[in-house]
Amino acid sequence: MDIKAYLIERQRLLDEALEEYLPPADRYPVSIHEAMRYTVLNGGKRLRPIITMAAAEACGGKAQSVLPTACAIELIHTYSLIHDDLPPLDNDDYRRGKPSCHVAFGEAIAILTGDALLPLAFSLIAENLGTDGIDEARVIRVIKEVSNAIGSLGMVGGQVVDLETTPETVTPPLIQYIHTHKTGLLFRVATRCGAILVGVNEEELKSLTLYGENLGFAFQIVDDLLDFKTGKGKGGASYPGLFGIMTSKDKANSLLEQAISFLEGFGEKALPLESIARFIGDYMSSATNEA
Repeated sequence: MDIKAYLIERQRLLDEALEEYLPPADRYPVSIHEAMRYTVLNGGKRLRPIITMAAAEACGGKAQSVLPTACAIELIHTYSLIHDDLPPLDNDDYRRGKPSCHVAFGEAIAILTGDALLPLAFSLIAENLGTDGIDEARVIRVIKEVSNAIGSLGMVGGQVVDLETTPETVTPPLIQYIHTHKTGLLFRVATRCGAILVGVNEEELKSLTLYGENLGFAFQIVDDLLDFKTGKGKGGASYPGLFGIMTSKDKANSLLEQAISFLEGFGEKALPLESIARFIGDYMSSATNEA
């Protein structure tokens, strides 16, 4: 399939929905709503919510059926980026080629912007109730899954371990914990949410879960490789910093192939998920070919 065309179309669908779901920029208090729209609508690959929609399709559902929850996944991702960029954490002044939220609006508004996006995300998950027959049990299960994935035992926990890890203390188990929690669990839950909402048996859900886990781990290694190539990640706790570039590329490719292998029982319905994994691998190869 033409994965680039697929991604562009899904990005368009998500951007239009996010534009609609976010409060207007001129709604009081203006500063927070301007910041919310600035960060969410500032481009981005929308890969995680696209995976939510693709997982729904793999289970025989419609991408549109899970659009509110897909948008919720993107809001959660954006909230995490806003907080990660803050000076006490990653201290990044730029995000997607533009000043980070705390640079553009100040640290206090940036913190509150992340705080505002998180409850809006859960409100959007609730919006899925009744869409194409989606019942309360599925929505409640998704709310619980997302809550577990992003809290102290999930994404936030991964951020904490990353914050406390130095080049002197980093070990292979620590790197795996950071990658699977800080990044991987959001990919995992993005995949599971799409499947759960449209209806999936537990065996299929297990396969899609393993797809999401492997894809998320691979994605973070690829991200590390790109940072390492530009010099950004050479001093921190990163996969190539610990294992080297070639070993990291081999590991990422292996994880992507494992992810694809878990889609075998879904047939052509899982072609978008498979193509996304291959797209990440191709992107890594082209972006790091000088490394």
